[in-house]
Amino acid sequence: MSHEPRTKGERTRARILDAATELFARSGYHPVSLREIAAHAGMTHAGLLHHFPGKEQLLLEVLWRRDRQDAGLLFPGLLDGDAAGPADAASPQERLRRLVGFVDRNSRTRGLVALYAKLSAEASDPDHPARDYFVRRYRLLREQIAGLLAELFEQSPPPQPADPRTVAQQLLAMMDGMQIQWLLEPDAAPMEQRVWDFLGGFGLRPAETAPEGHGGGT
Repeated sequence: MSHEPRTKGERTRARILDAATELFARSGYHPVSLREIAAHAGMTHAGLLHHFPGKEQLLLEVLWRRDRQDAGLLFPGLLDGDAAGPADAASPQERLRRLVGFVDRNSRTRGLVALYAKLSAEASDPDHPARDYFVRRYRLLREQIAGLLAELFEQSPPPQPADPRTVAQQLLAMMDGMQIQWLLEPDAAPMEQRVWDFLGGFGLRPAETAPEGHGGGT
């Protein structure tokens, strides 16, 4: 859930985050300096430091900003500091539809997809500032998606017995792997369709997850 920045300070922070997101996506974390980000945001280095005293803090805020927007639609309260309110009345089928819908959304935000791909690879370095973030993010997503799949499998058992935790891990691996293929060759990787093909093997299909009276789009 995104909220339009209202104060001058919020607007300035949003501009800095937009600039950092674009540069991190283009070059990765390590090659980009705070001075470059400040210049890209149209401000001085000192002005940027007033809002973000270090590059690590800025990187983590870039990552958290996207996750805060997504968590409110899927798993409110998933991330510490998330301002999402109580979970809405969405059914497990609707929440799965939203999850797969993010794949389609990501196909329109190439820069952020590239950012996550580069940073998640860089974060395999034990000393990378985003390592703990990605370890925790994957751990929480595996847990939450496994819970969602357990609900769906209880309502409609899959054709063959399946462990929700295993399927959750496979689903995350597939979604991230499809994004890498899409970044390399967009026309050869229909990401959303391939995800539904995978889920179809467990009896989960778009027609079943579309909300009543609506199509399968997001």
